[in-house]
This record gives sequence, structure tokens and C-alpha cells, in this order.
Amino acid sequence: MAHLHFTRQLARFLDVPTLDVAAPSLRAALECAFAQQPRLRGYVLDEQGVLRPNVVIFIDGARCRERRLLDDALRPDSQVYVLQALSGG
Repeated sequence: MAHLHFTRQLARFLDVPTLDVAAPSLRAALECAFAQQPRLRGYVLDEQGVLRPNVVIFIDGARCRERRLLDDALRPDSQVYVLQALSGG
């Protein structure tokens, strides 16, 4: 099962533990996470279902290729990190 990890920045607002999901693609894995924590969708995706500009996702150490379709393939042992950029001074 692929492992989804969410940054502590998201944990300030939501309970988002590491999730193990059986999903063939990034989009399917995210949908599994959203099913467990519906409010998470708004922090990760915009109103059109596109990855928000301040969010980046790494799959097995490489940045996801596509921000709209999120169709990157996942292996059963993939490590997926969902990061929210920080700003401020």
C-alpha cells in the first residue's frame, strides 16, 4: 500500500495522520484521503480540483509531474509527501 504523509502545517488545522492506501494513481490516493478527512480537500485542491499553488507533492522523492490531472502512477510501496509551502517573514 502507498503511504501518504502530510506536513505538520496541515496538522495544525486537521487530523491528518499518515495513511496507507491501495491506489494506482496520485489522484486515487488523494481521493482516499479526502474520503477519510473531507475538509482536507480544500487545503490541497482548489475549486477546480487542481493542486493549489502553495502545495507540492513528492512521490518517491520526485515532484509530481502534473498538477491538474494528478495522474502520476503509484507503486504499492510508494512514499507520497504532501507539502504546504510556508510564507511570512
